[in-house]
Parts: sequence; structure tokens; C-alpha cells
Amino acid sequence: PESRPQAFSPAKLPDNTMSTFQAFRIRNDSAGYRSGIEEISIDDLAPGEIVIRTAYSSVNYKDALAGTGEGKILRFFPLVGGIDVAGHVVSSTDPKFKEGDAVLVTGSGLSEVRDGGYSEYARIEAKWAIPLPAGLSLRESMILGTAGFTAALALLRMQDNRQTPAQGPLAVTGATGGVGSLAVDIFSRAGYEVHAISGKPEHADYLKGIGASEVLGREVLAEAKPLEAARFGGGLDNVGGPMLASLLARTRPYGNVASAGLAASADLPTTLMPFIIRGVSLIGVASAGTARDLRDEVWKRLASEWKPAHLETICTREIGLQALPEVFAGMLAGGSFGRTLVRVGTGA
Repeated sequence: PESRPQAFSPAKLPDNTMSTFQAFRIRNDSAGYRSGIEEISIDDLAPGEIVIRTAYSSVNYKDALAGTGEGKILRFFPLVGGIDVAGHVVSSTDPKFKEGDAVLVTGSGLSEVRDGGYSEYARIEAKWAIPLPAGLSLRESMILGTAGFTAALALLRMQDNRQTPAQGPLAVTGATGGVGSLAVDIFSRAGYEVHAISGKPEHADYLKGIGASEVLGREVLAEAKPLEAARFGGGLDNVGGPMLASLLARTRPYGNVASAGLAASADLPTTLMPFIIRGVSLIGVASAGTARDLRDEVWKRLASEWKPAHLETICTREIGLQALPEVFAGMLAGGSFGRTLVRVGTGA
């Protein structure tokens, strides 16, 4: 296991705070891989310059993999789960933050190399803490979370590569999941026609309600020939495998396809044809380690012109820490629908 990251002057809880608190912790030792709620203290957490009282977190596919052991996410154990966190600062050794400041963190090593957001208090590194942007509440920031950040980062990267609405509709695969749902809303807000692709026809009205102009079944991307009739200006893929290959083969000249997930497969059975015949670009989206300047830009847009118009519709479930195992199981079984908000404390 890797060593825990160190901070020069770790923050502590204020003296008037309870000495222990609840956290959803993940272990892997001689007793096996397991997770659940434990009573811990601030000294059990990875060092950091800021301690926040957590208001909200969220559930992402990566959280389900980490919490169940279905994916090798954590670098050492034990570790508090949750790759997202938002709350108020209660103590800080960094002068840029003071008690009462509202902050959020997504990715940045949470629930991977340091303790995450499934805890009543979280200790975080100041370099990754984002002051809550004007235009977002703490609750809204965690309905967005890593999923919304990923969708917006994908659009920003596509636009940096000259993607425009004039090129045609953007396809979104895995459209009923967290990243997919938020992408439908964000892309629509940014002026793009959005075609949602989903294997869940019962949710077609939901997808149209959050911004999709068309809802297509998975069969539209069933075949992955080297090239197909160009149909989409580009898109965001959350699935991988043959569907991503088929989307590339159906993308118009110089369109961009962003890859953000592998819910179906990590393989990509494609050819060079979309790239050298149509100039299609395949763009990787890795949200966890995004540079700070780019991270700030994405959150600025999410709080303003790209802020989804249907956050409360996309937030299909709100739970406490106790319900995490049930949600993890459903997500890994293919039951992901919208966003699951985790209510840890109080705050808005």
C-alpha cells in the first residue's frame, strides 16, 4: 500500500466538538473486504489543512466499486469512502480558508489515496478545496458532484477541440445514469441538440424532460462497422466496448467523442477509419486528477451558463450513510438512474 499523503500542519477539530463521529469506512485485512459505519476520530483521517463539517456527498459508480471491492480503487486500508464532499469549514491552518466557508471537493484522491466524504467530518488538502461558487448551494453541488463535473469537463474538452452545435446532435450513451443524465441537461443548456441513448425505454419521458430532443434505444449503436452513415456531431460515451466503436463510426467529420466510462466494457473494438477518413477525435475524460485551473473553470460554468435546469428531477434519491450498501448493489446490478445524494449533516 502507498503511504498516506502528508500535510505540513494538519487541521484539528475545534475543542468544543465531539471527539468522535460516524463515517462509512472500507477495510481489507485478514477478516476480508468489508465496509460499514464506524465511530472514528479526526486523528483517524488522512492529514489536511482543512476540516469541514460535511453536509452532503453523493454516490458514483466508482464509489460502488470501492465500497464493495468489485473494483481496485483504494490504494490502502482502512479508508473512508466517498469521492465527493461538500460542507462548511470548521478549522483551517491555511489562510485562504476560514471557519464558516462553504467548500466542495470532487475526486482529487478522495476514497483512493485519502479519506473521502462519507463522514460527518472530512479533513482535506487545501489545494483541492473549491470555494462554493456563487449560484450553487451545497446540495446542488453534490447533486452535480463528480458526475456533473465529468459531463461538463467532457463538453469543455470537446469545445476546446472546436465542437459546435452546428455540427449536429450530441449523443449521450448510458443516458439515465448520473453522468449521462447531467450531460443531457448540461449539453442542452449549452445550446446543443441532444440524442439520449438508453436501454431503459421506460425512462424516455424522464430523458425528454431534462433536455433530450430524441431518445434512442441501444440498438441504434448495435453494430460496429468501420464506418457508418454519419449521424451525430459527436457525443459522450459512458459505456465503452462496441457501443463506443459504433458511435465513433457514426460521427460526422471533425466531430468529437468524449469517453468517460466503461459500464459495459473496457475494450474498444474499432478501426482507424473514423479517425483518418473523417477526422473524428476520441477525447479521454479523467475527472479525478484534473488540474486546478481547469477544475475552477468547470465549476464556474456549472454555477452559471451550464448549470443544469433540472437538478431536482435528476436527483432521484436522497439517502443517509446507512443506505449506502443497498445503493451500491443496485448500481452495480445496472440499476443506476439519475443521481443519488447522500445527506450526511445539515447545510444548504
